[in-house]
Amino acid sequence: MDALDAVPWPVRTERLAIRRALPEDAEVAWRWRSLPEVGEWITRAPTDYDDFAEQFTAPFRLAVTLIIELDGRPIGDLMLKIEDGWAQAEVAAQGEGVQAELGWTLDPAFQGHGYATEAVRGAIGVCFGPLGLRRVHAGCFAANEPSWRVMERLGMRREEYSRKTGLHRSGEWMDGMNYGLLAEEWTG
Repeated sequence: MDALDAVPWPVRTERLAIRRALPEDAEVAWRWRSLPEVGEWITRAPTDYDDFAEQFTAPFRLAVTLIIELDGRPIGDLMLKIEDGWAQAEVAAQGEGVQAELGWTLDPAFQGHGYATEAVRGAIGVCFGPLGLRRVHAGCFAANEPSWRVMERLGMRREEYSRKTGLHRSGEWMDGMNYGLLAEEWTG
């Protein structure tokens, strides 16, 4: 059993439902993840459905992937990856599984309506609610303004602005931004 099994899925927000991804979600996720405007910013831009489906359905990937639904229709996905916090050797066990990295993609047809912000707010609520984590963090290329705007709208603090630290598939070294939020800072 993994930690996400303890969450009562689906999690509902005002307009959305967030649930665990299933292998059969690969086909619908391909629809937005294969679009150039989405692929520009994600870690792996799929170019072949079979390769994408194999990667999407890998157990390690399904374990951290959530599907965002609007009226029962998938419109995006979230990554919620529970991680260990850095700790000195003597207290390392106390740092295990205490934080999460978040990531998201949204079908461009549904962008501009606050769905990403709402979905990420729901994921943060899961992290600080049922999962009892102490911290969440997320990062993006600095040029991906919609992503860092979501983080700022949710009260996440910019913890790092790094110069030319990420190699974009265009061949350009781009600036990066990392944001974090502690449970005691979360206002819901």
